[in-house]
Amino acid sequence: MKKPFLDQHFLLHTPTAQHLYHSVAKDLPIIDYHNHLSAQDIYHDIHYRSIADAWLSHDHYVWRAMRSNGIDERYITGDTSDFEKFEKWCETVPYLIGNPFYHWAHMELQRYFGINELICPENCHQIWQQCNEQISGDGFSARQLLERMNVESLCTTDDPLSDLRYHRHLAETDFKVKVLPTFRADDAFNIENNKKFVTWVAKLASLTDTRINNIEDLYRALEQRFKYFHQHGCRLSDLGLKTVPYTDATPDDANRAFKKALAGQPLSSLEVAQFKTQLFQYLGQKNHDLGWVMQIHIGVLQDANRRRFEQLGGATGFSAIDDTCIAQPLSKLLSSLDYQHSMPKTILYCLNPKDNYVLGAMIGAFQDSDCGPGKVQLGAAWWFNDQKDGILNQLQTLGNLGALGRFVGMLTDSRSFLSYPRHEYFRRILCNVIGEWVELGELPDDETLLERLISDICYHNAKRYFDL
Repeated sequence: MKKPFLDQHFLLHTPTAQHLYHSVAKDLPIIDYHNHLSAQDIYHDIHYRSIADAWLSHDHYVWRAMRSNGIDERYITGDTSDFEKFEKWCETVPYLIGNPFYHWAHMELQRYFGINELICPENCHQIWQQCNEQISGDGFSARQLLERMNVESLCTTDDPLSDLRYHRHLAETDFKVKVLPTFRADDAFNIENNKKFVTWVAKLASLTDTRINNIEDLYRALEQRFKYFHQHGCRLSDLGLKTVPYTDATPDDANRAFKKALAGQPLSSLEVAQFKTQLFQYLGQKNHDLGWVMQIHIGVLQDANRRRFEQLGGATGFSAIDDTCIAQPLSKLLSSLDYQHSMPKTILYCLNPKDNYVLGAMIGAFQDSDCGPGKVQLGAAWWFNDQKDGILNQLQTLGNLGALGRFVGMLTDSRSFLSYPRHEYFRRILCNVIGEWVELGELPDDETLLERLISDICYHNAKRYFDL
């Protein structure tokens, strides 16, 4: 018997899965501990002018999909009208079968707008009109969208130079959703990008009213920013590693490399690795001292298309997956912290699915009781992996190699306020996996055990782990 598309039992193929989702997972609050939403937009409680503005303006996932359908760039990031862009999106969606966006887009129409129509050229005008009628009314501002999806707390991604004024202002309002910053130190780390790096260091010096002439000066300035972020509720950091650096290096080695960079001199690959190794140890130590969670995102081949990068800039949908080896340098980086008893709670994310088992095994080598259960986490399926197969891969890898019951669950990693059905998508897949294991006799049909497992992964583990 054929099942209807996107009905209440979507992705739930067994009675056990249906029970676990509808009775346990469905109504749990959302802790979205990694996203790229704007605290400024939340504070100002922005309203969108149209469904195209809400859906298409900031999401490079959408832009990539439209390019794959041969849509001209002016309908993607250009100056054509909202309706023209939406029309091209509706032309694209029918060709996205198998892409998670086919599911997400229809889920977002249902959950936010109550629209069950398929997205296609024939329905374009109807969907456009129905969505815009609702957007023009009450219930579709940034804060209202978050509250409607039962978001309890979210953590934005913020440069250490950010003044965090909007996080501070939000904390002074009666807005129910907790909005916290995350300390994202990529610009302090990427010394090989000499001009951008030196400019960033100069801004850091100005902001902290210090002179930065050596690496100790850099650490003292960063220390101020760590304290400032902590005072504003930050409890997480993040670091994007295109490749994993490690070399045996002394502080003097790193200092020489840092001074060369400040002088505008080119660095060798060894000098870059020396600086990054020492800075990583400093950042890890600070996370440990403050009781923060350190997130490490590994494996982006950033801005692979040079022409398009020069035309449109970064973060516009032209990155890819890198395939460099990570096991040995990552183990040495983590071991350098662990050896000094200064390794914080850590989440390891890999963009290349070949590395799931590498990280799944790696986290077991660094677990400890000093920070509670699940100290080191295999991060949720991320970016190119946050589709059904990628989520299954991550869950099965963690189940095979670690403690699935301690997993801190899903995140959106999104710039869109309409992206929260992705948590539902994950929860349905999780419940279906566990339900199938029960139906096959691979797990006991123990209601207490199963309900605790689902509620912990979807909500309680994250609340405890991040102390939210």
